[in-house]
Amino acid sequence: MSARAAESAQPVSKWFSRAVSAVGHVRKINEDAFLDASECGLWVVADGMGGHSRGDRASQEIITQLHGFKPSNNVRSDIDQIIQRLKRANTFCRQQIDGQVMGSTVVLLYIHQQVGHIIWAGDSRLYRYRTGELKQLTDDHSLVGELHRLGELTEDEAENHPSANVITRAVGVNDSLDLQVKEVDLHSGDRFLLCSDGLFKDVQRAEVQENMSQPSMEQALDKMVRLALRRGGTDNVTGVIVQLSTEFHNIGR
Repeated sequence: MSARAAESAQPVSKWFSRAVSAVGHVRKINEDAFLDASECGLWVVADGMGGHSRGDRASQEIITQLHGFKPSNNVRSDIDQIIQRLKRANTFCRQQIDGQVMGSTVVLLYIHQQVGHIIWAGDSRLYRYRTGELKQLTDDHSLVGELHRLGELTEDEAENHPSANVITRAVGVNDSLDLQVKEVDLHSGDRFLLCSDGLFKDVQRAEVQENMSQPSMEQALDKMVRLALRRGGTDNVTGVIVQLSTEFHNIGR
C-alpha cells in the first residue's frame, strides 16, 4: 500500500489531503491511479477498466494529462482546460489499441476560490461529509445506476446487483467522451472522499459515514482501505480525502 499526504502551499492552508492506493489481494497490477495536486486545488481518481486491455495505461494517461494543469484566474477557462486534457486522454486510449477497448473511469474535484467543481465519467465516486451527514455527489454511470435512477432498483439492490460493473461512460470507450460536470458549494470543515469502486463495493455506506467522522482524515482513509482489503481485496482500492480548513471562508476575503 502506498500513501501520501499533502498540504496546500498557501501561507494559511485552505485544505489538506491524503491519498492511498492498494493493489489488493487478487489482481497482479494496480490499474487505479490518482493525482493529489493540492497546490492546484485538484484531486483525481482514475480506475482502469478490468477485463479490458491495459487499463493501467488508460488510468495513468488521465493522470499524466492532468498533471500539467495550472489554474488561472478564470474558472470557465480552467474547467475547459481540464475537459480538453481528459479528451486528449480519451483520444490516446482510442489510438493505442486497434479493435479493442483501453478505458478508465475518472472522478475529479477542482476547487476555485469558494466553489467546488466535480467532473466524472463512470462509477468512481465522490462523497461529501458535512456536519455528520454523508452525501454521494456523483451518479454512477453504469447499467445498474441507470436502473436505480429510474426507480427499478433500490439503493441496496443496486449496490449488490451482479451487473454492477457494467459501465455506460468512461474515458477511452467511445470516440466522443461524455463527461458530467457539477458545481457544488463549499463550507468550512467539509470533507470529501474520491474513490474507486474497489473501496465502496466492500465498505458499506454506513461504514463510510462512520469513518469519515474520524477526527483524523489519515485515520479515516487508512481504516476504510484496510477494511476493504480485509474483506477480500478482490479489486484495486484507491481513495483520496480532501479536508477543507475550518477557516476556509475567511481566506482570500
